[in-house]
Amino acid sequence: MARDTLWLRLRGWLGPGRHLTAPPPRGSTGPTQVADSLRALLDDPTIPAVVRGELAGDFARIEAMLDRLERGELHVAVFGRVSTGKSALGNALLGREAFAVGVLHGTTTDADHAPLDEAQHDGLVLIDTPGINELDGEARERLAFEVAEVSDLVVFVGDGDLTREELDALKTLAATQRPLLLALNKADRYGHDELNTLLQHLRLRVAGLVRAEDVLAVAARPAPQRVVEVDPRGHEQIREQARMPDVAALRERLLAIAVREGKTLSAINAGLYAGRLTDQVSARIAQTRQAVAAKLIRQYCLAKGVAVALNPIPVADLLAAAGLDAAMVVQLSRVYGLPLTRAESGRLVAVISAQLAALMGAIWGMQLVASALKGMSAGLSVLVTAAAQGALGWYATVLIGRAAERYLVAGKSWGEAGAKRAVADIVAGLDRDSILREAREEILKRLKARRV
Repeated sequence: MARDTLWLRLRGWLGPGRHLTAPPPRGSTGPTQVADSLRALLDDPTIPAVVRGELAGDFARIEAMLDRLERGELHVAVFGRVSTGKSALGNALLGREAFAVGVLHGTTTDADHAPLDEAQHDGLVLIDTPGINELDGEARERLAFEVAEVSDLVVFVGDGDLTREELDALKTLAATQRPLLLALNKADRYGHDELNTLLQHLRLRVAGLVRAEDVLAVAARPAPQRVVEVDPRGHEQIREQARMPDVAALRERLLAIAVREGKTLSAINAGLYAGRLTDQVSARIAQTRQAVAAKLIRQYCLAKGVAVALNPIPVADLLAAAGLDAAMVVQLSRVYGLPLTRAESGRLVAVISAQLAALMGAIWGMQLVASALKGMSAGLSVLVTAAAQGALGWYATVLIGRAAERYLVAGKSWGEAGAKRAVADIVAGLDRDSILREAREEILKRLKARRV
């Protein structure tokens, strides 16, 4: 049931056109379908180069995940506090000293990878991580959670009852939707009854986060065993004898998961990450379009403001300015990938202007008066009056541009509330005084430059 739910979420997060219509049965083409989806994301021609550049690291990670899927690898991250024996546990599972082991904080500073010897044919890869309470804190903890994000399952290592910090970390890891195993390390410190009691207590504390059968006891580096020997003369000698790691239960559990669900887990994880990357790409594209649109609107504001200010024929300048607004909307429609014809643009401008007129009749009346006054004034007053009228033209273009942008972002729709509400929201959301002030200053500067 949980697996089906994950696949349903994956289908939704990958978006349209990804073809993941149902959770595939074990042994079917599920991973192949996800691999196809990853390739489609990597090769998507609609993603601008600038967005690819900004998210280069994420795209590289998707490529790595694709390689992992093709190799059939399963990546396991090992988490825990400093000194719980994470690195030692990894070494015990691997059967060799693959990870640095130390007693000081900060021993593990980056993510190391090594294939698990006993499961090489299943592509099991172990990932050691920094302790969640390392001295340099948030940066390394963030690294640890980033590693979890690209791992297929997580082994959380503790060495006793869980602290509040550990329980919070488990909850955060559970939110990443990775299968979790809890390994109680240093089990050799406890007696048989005490160990069973502690395991039962831990299973109750992590109920809903970790399945009871996935809470296991291990001893990655058991303390040496004291052995008493009696020499031929009857003298007792005490020596310490190293003990072998006891990680068999955890190893068997990991191998079983790898054999049974490894490829499916890896495919689901890759798909979830690709879904998040798709969201990031969409957000960056939206930001890029907004920046281009803002620059375009400002260019037309300046062109319209100056044109209105310079036109010596009263009222006629307003009619000519409408053509600039229509041209601006045509350009905006291309920015958002929803091209409008000049006729469609004109109709859209007319709809927006009608709503603006209904909302701001007084402002349009002021503009008509200023247009008439411009031809009757002289000296500096001509410049001032012209700049005032041009500023109103500028402001009107801002409103029309923003309203058209909202219409295009919604897929050529005003939404359920209609054009009136949409335009009213645009008007309410803009600082009219600051826009008019900027417009007057810019237009006056241009007009004075022309008179010199």
